[in-house]
Amino acid sequence: MNLENLKKCQLCPRKCGADRVNGVGFCGCSSKIKAARAMLHMWEEPCISGKNGSGAIFFSGCPLKCVFCQNKTLSADSFGMEITIERLAEIMLELRDGGAANINLVSPTQYAVQIKEAVSEARQRGLDIPIVYNTGGYELSNTIELLKGTVDIYLTDVKYFSDELAQRYSHAPDYHKYAIESLKSMVSQIGRPVFDENGMMKKGVIVRHLVLPTHRSDSKAVLESIRSEISPDMIKLSLMSQYTPNFAPDEFHELKRRVTTFEYNYVVDTAQKLGFDGYMQERSSAYSDYTPVFDLSGII
Repeated sequence: MNLENLKKCQLCPRKCGADRVNGVGFCGCSSKIKAARAMLHMWEEPCISGKNGSGAIFFSGCPLKCVFCQNKTLSADSFGMEITIERLAEIMLELRDGGAANINLVSPTQYAVQIKEAVSEARQRGLDIPIVYNTGGYELSNTIELLKGTVDIYLTDVKYFSDELAQRYSHAPDYHKYAIESLKSMVSQIGRPVFDENGMMKKGVIVRHLVLPTHRSDSKAVLESIRSEISPDMIKLSLMSQYTPNFAPDEFHELKRRVTTFEYNYVVDTAQKLGFDGYMQERSSAYSDYTPVFDLSGII
């Protein structure tokens, strides 16, 4: 593997320039892949999980530092086990053999270079199911271009419109700019959503937005911003009500409750008026029980 572009890393909008061959970047990651769990995941969107589950691989580290992250053990503490590119390819094949509908790469940005090589190897060895790039949305268009021909489905967040909120909650005041730019690159690369006869997505872009308590007006601005840049028929929208207050520090008092039915329905109504089609969640999903246990299962 060519590690030159990891010696002064520019994979994410942080552009921290870290030498990840000899150290770690802002994301907490070196050039070696770390992952904490591989499993059949039943809790994604219906067109991703299907009946058998999505073949999720949870990677360690993250370019974002979200204060309410459910996976802080991975994103902030970088828990996980170092694996080779060859092992990552094997895990993909093992998930496929276990019945996975697709390979779901969760928080993959910091390993985009290695993932590209692992997917290529797995496909040479018979991998024939879609590759899902499951990202927090803080991406560079150059990195999305790097993944052309590797990724079939982009499952991306657009978390905030407000730069102030993005700084307060994710330490990324330029979040919206890059989330929209990279979303446009994803749609340009992949095109319209395509589904098989069973309703499973074969290719396309799904945009997730997590509704936060007290911030329904920012959610409205997010949807209006997406609508101004992209035709609604080019994506599927997934509005999430699963925000769980357990993970936010006490000083973020406005985040220490669940989203109300009124707040969530307000955002749903906005999406419908703007012409979006996609998925909604039951409020019963807003519990930490839905967070996987990261115990290296499927990785070792």
